[in-house]
Amino acid sequence: MARVEVDGGEVVVRLGVREGLAARRRQVRVPVSALREVRVERSWWRVLRGRPGSGRWSPGRCSGVRDRPAGEDFVAVKAESTVLCLELADGAPFGRIAVSVDDPERAEREVRAAMASGAAAPGPPDRAPREEEIP
Repeated sequence: MARVEVDGGEVVVRLGVREGLAARRRQVRVPVSALREVRVERSWWRVLRGRPGSGRWSPGRCSGVRDRPAGEDFVAVKAESTVLCLELADGAPFGRIAVSVDDPERAEREVRAAMASGAAAPGPPDRAPREEEIP
């Protein structure tokens, strides 16, 4: 299962082995300044929007990039799980990052604290690498 943590001025989503292989990346990083909203979604399927893009899409497990007219979303969710949903500002690498995590409420508190601490400085989001490819 994925882990979400704040590392300096970035939110880092570290994927589990199965999710990483399916999504073809180990982690996703976005600047805290790019966050618009963070929330916990109880219905995992509600975070899915657009069409499946690169990744693996099987019943009950979705890992990868979803294409939509306004850009891309990154998801790593599994059925019957609670999902941490990060909404990102325009110019960020994704419009939304949605991941199933063991303790979504704790992850939400950690991300909100980083947003409130000033790590999310006003202004346009910094461009950060959006993924680390698996060799």
